[in-house]
Amino acid sequence: ATNTVTFTVWDTGIGISTEQMDQLFKPFAQLDSSLSRQYEGSGLGLALAARMAELCGGSIAVESEVGRGSRVTVSLPWHREDALPILIQMRGPQDAAKPAPAAPQPAAQPPHAPASGPAAAAKPARSRSLVLLAEDNEANVRALRDFLEHQGYTLLVARTGREALEVAQSERPDIILMDIQMPDMDGLQAIRRLRADPSMGDLPIIAVTALVLPGERERCLAAGANDFIGKPISIPDLTNAIRDLLHTQPVAHSIA
Repeated sequence: ATNTVTFTVWDTGIGISTEQMDQLFKPFAQLDSSLSRQYEGSGLGLALAARMAELCGGSIAVESEVGRGSRVTVSLPWHREDALPILIQMRGPQDAAKPAPAAPQPAAQPPHAPASGPAAAAKPARSRSLVLLAEDNEANVRALRDFLEHQGYTLLVARTGREALEVAQSERPDIILMDIQMPDMDGLQAIRRLRADPSMGDLPIIAVTALVLPGERERCLAAGANDFIGKPISIPDLTNAIRDLLHTQPVAHSIA
């Protein structure tokens, strides 16, 4: 008989109704499915867990009661000799031999002409570019704040789509990093509202989201974003996107 190892995780949270059970393992499906949802998360956790269990020849099961919590059980076959081939299959043979990437260094770039147009003309002169980060996840805010400030940018933070609108209109940032899934007003609505303001027509906006299914990039660009970056965020991609949209080279500061 095949040996099996079982992992069980449970909580005493809000629980899941029987009618919602069939949505749990669908990618990007959330019980609060609106982009302006009140609960954090991309809707990928159980979908990825189920796929990984399947790749390993195992299974996943959920038991839940509304108002009392949920229990998730993952069962996997215990085949130590099979672990490495499965890992390589999941990562890809080209990734198995890759060393960990080095910390990105700003590449030397020739100077670019400054941005032009009505929005650029209305901006006051700044010694440091002003970045508005619209993001409700505090861990992401801390990580991006440290990185962007080290790169020489001044950072403003908005934690809802509506707050992002208010800050953009009052502070006139040079660029916005707009998370798509936020409470109160989602990022797509916020981008559309910004583009409806003639004074914001040329404001560079980068859509940032964990929704990386086919067509999501096109949806964000159609709403008015200039570029699209999926989560987890690639620091080199983010650096290049900001630099290209601002037509400037960020100034890195040494850390004492």
